[in-house]
Amino acid sequence: MPHTPNVAVIYYSSTGNVHQLAETIATGAAEAGADVRLLRVAELAPKEVIANVQPWADHAAATEHIPVATPDDITWADAVIFGTPTRFGNVASQLKQFLDTLGGLWAQGLLADKVYSAFTSTAQLRGGQESTLLALYNSIYHFGGFVVPPGFADPVKFADGNPYGTSHVTGLNGEIPVDSTARAAGAFQGRRIADVTRTLKAGRAA
Repeated sequence: MPHTPNVAVIYYSSTGNVHQLAETIATGAAEAGADVRLLRVAELAPKEVIANVQPWADHAAATEHIPVATPDDITWADAVIFGTPTRFGNVASQLKQFLDTLGGLWAQGLLADKVYSAFTSTAQLRGGQESTLLALYNSIYHFGGFVVPPGFADPVKFADGNPYGTSHVTGLNGEIPVDSTARAAGAFQGRRIADVTRTLKAGRAA
């Protein structure tokens, strides 16, 4: 289809919570008719450190098959949905490092005029969900991209409560699994990004 949106879901996840949200968001975008790439960013932590934390090691092994994102994936995409756990209310270093590799595309203007959105997880309810997403969106302003949050554009957002992006509270030890509310919010965010991007793409082609 000529106006099929290309959507890249690019995330970092250490123990799997953000990965589960990424899968849900990617499925929502695909169900809305987008071509979707589900991609992880490269791990920066030493292998010996990961090996000493069993949930981290297990998740790393379980997701080895997922392609690692490259700048070419950004070039391909009409829309990019970034996912990151919070790190002191900010973006995880692994995702930030990937963003920092995009300077060449930025200099060519190739990051501009794309749709961007984001999602996150935190250990505690007020542990930085909103500040993490707002910090990530600062990069998008520099890209010249279009920030498209889910807002409260669907009833599920009044249950999940975060207009900036899908979010999930994991508990201090990651003991709280991704629940149906977060999954419903993620599916909606994926559909919304696909729909908005399709409309934008069609308008440019008119």
